[in-house]
Formats: sequence, structure tokens, C-alpha cells
Amino acid sequence: MAAAVLSALTSSLWLMVIGRGLQGFAIATIPLALGIFREALPIHRVGGAIALLTGTLGVGAAAGIPLAGLIAEHFNWHVLFWGSAGLGLLCALLVALVVPESPQRAVGRFDVVGATGLTLGLIGLLLSTVQGGQWGWGSSRTLGLGAVAVVTLLAWGWHQLRARSPLVDMRLSARRPVLMTNLATVAIGFAIYGMLFVFPQILQAPTATGYGFGQSLVWSGLAVAPNGVVALLLTPVAVRLITRLGARMAMMLGAIVIAVGYIYVTLRMDSVGDFVIASAVIGAGAGISTAATAKLITDAVPVTETASANGVNMLMRSVGSAAASAVLVVILAQVTITVGAATLPSEAAFRTAFIVAVAAAVIGLLLTALVPTRAPKADGPVKPAPVGHPGRAVLSQR
Repeated sequence: MAAAVLSALTSSLWLMVIGRGLQGFAIATIPLALGIFREALPIHRVGGAIALLTGTLGVGAAAGIPLAGLIAEHFNWHVLFWGSAGLGLLCALLVALVVPESPQRAVGRFDVVGATGLTLGLIGLLLSTVQGGQWGWGSSRTLGLGAVAVVTLLAWGWHQLRARSPLVDMRLSARRPVLMTNLATVAIGFAIYGMLFVFPQILQAPTATGYGFGQSLVWSGLAVAPNGVVALLLTPVAVRLITRLGARMAMMLGAIVIAVGYIYVTLRMDSVGDFVIASAVIGAGAGISTAATAKLITDAVPVTETASANGVNMLMRSVGSAAASAVLVVILAQVTITVGAATLPSEAAFRTAFIVAVAAAVIGLLLTALVPTRAPKADGPVKPAPVGHPGRAVLSQR
């Protein structure tokens, strides 16, 4: 709420960047919700709850895009942030009234050094990727910033291994089920973001480009809205797939569906309907893979680490999205056309972006195949860890 109000009250770019960065803290509510699911529900209901949560997230994003376009077209863009602040207030009230308090308590302090190191390291990597084409890939600025980012992340990892309350539990994250799931999440997050980044640009491009459709912000947003709607509608399907095939196979299937959606739009960019179909297909894959990812992480860690581990996984998805933004900007800037006074990406550049998204989905598929799985131990509510065994959970038999 504070971040949205800050953005609503300013027209300064840097204050806006700060506000948008602070809004990223809201993402932390998602892994916290997953932790509450695992504590409050019997095991056989956790998978369905996770799938429903990921589906509603997709619907929120899908509804937000055309709604934001409508507001931006007919009102001042500051209204978008006042609306976000209002939604934040509504969420805070609903959480206070409805969501049960967690019985789990953990002792520790916020890792300021770890948070700062991770932020600086990721910014350095992404900035050198985005600006590499302009600065020169072999320039001292690009190579120097990239080297500083790598050193910063290595130092961050060393600090995390020695900190009493690390931002990221590196030892837990290094376990094969968690590590491979997180790496696959980066790739799939990259693939999913490609649609949100590229589709609106094509839909809004002028028809004089030969590939654009000249759609407004609202209509281009509506064209990609099926992405989130399909993700929610397929929630029961995602639950059945996870139950019958296992979370790993469901995540692999989701990656395949995402790749199919991009292959379709690579071959067919003839009408707005083609993008609506591709958006729906990619949304189906995203909904299945996201639900399966959360289930894989939840099953692989102790109950006391559910929220933390899923928070790291959310970070990996954000890293994939940020990397997609950086890489796709570079791709689209390499091959351009001039339409009037505007310089725009060419159709070939957009098709290349789709092929890269397919490759990311395939990489996610292969990494998911390396995730070892295990069956849930028993059905029943989770009890707090006994004294003397921190981080371990006991499942009561009915």
C-alpha cells in the first residue's frame, strides 16, 4: 500500500522505480499462503489449494492487464496506483478477518546483508545483459559490471552459508529436489513472461508494419486475458494431473503445453484470434506447471521451511521473468524496421523471440525430468516440530 501511494503521488522516474521495487514485497504473501495451507489442511487437500491459488493469481493478472489499459486510456495513469493501494487495503482487511494465524514460530533476524547482496548481484547481471548491445558486449563497462555482479553473488552465497539467519537457506536449496525445481522454474518463468512481453507489442503495432494489428491497450489486454482465465478453469485438471501423474510429470506436461503455444504462434501470426488461442494454450501450461512447482517444493522441504522455500522459488520465477525481459529486449532491438518516424522490431525478431521462449520451455522440461520425487507420507494435519528436532515435521495418523 505504501509503495502504491508513493507511485501515485509522484511523476519522478526514480521515485517510481523505488515504488515499484517496494511493491515487489507483496509477492512474499504467496509463499506465506502456501505455508498456511500446509499447516491448516490435511495433505490430500494441499495440492488442490495450491492449484486454486495459482489459478486465481493468473486470473488477477489477466484481469489487471485490460483494466489497466482502460484506466490508462481514459484517466490519469496515477489512478492505477491509487487502485493498487485500495486493493492492498482490501486484502489487509480480508487477511485480518479470514486467514487463521500460523501456529509456527521461527527465531531469527532479517538478513539485511543478504538482501542487499542478492539485489545488487541480480541488478548487475540484468543491467549488463540489457545494456550490452548498446555498450558493446566486449566493452570494459559490460564485462566489468558482469564480473562485479558474479563476484557479488559469490560473496553473497558465502555469506548465506555462514549467516545464523540467512535470507536463503543454501543447504536446503542445494538439495537436488529443490535445486532442480528452482532451476526449472527459472526457465519456465522465462518462457511464460515471453508472452506477456511480446504479445501486446505485436497487437498494438501499427498495421503498416505488415505484422501489427493496431489494437488499443484495452483490446490487446483482452487478447491475452485468456491466459489467466484458462489457468483458473484448469485448476481441477491440474489437481488430477498432480494426483495421478505426480507433480514432476505434471510440471513437465505444463512445459510441453507452453512450448506448443509458442510453436503455434510462431507458425501463425495472421489474426488476433491466433494470439488469443496461443495465449490460452500458454496459460494452460503455465497454470499446470505453476501448481506442480509449488507442490514439488512443498513436498521436498520440512513444514517449517514451506514458506521460505516457496519464497525462494518465487524469486527464481522472478529471476526468469527479469532475464526474459532483458534477453528479449536485446533480441527485438537487433533487427528493426522503420515505419514513419518510429523504429520498431521486425517480424523476424518477434519470431526469434518465440523460438527462444520455446527453447526456455524445453530447458525447463529437461530440468524438471531431473527432479527426484517422493510420495506424501501420510494424510492428516501437520503438527509443530517436536523439541530437539528443529525443521522436522510430524504427521499425525488419523
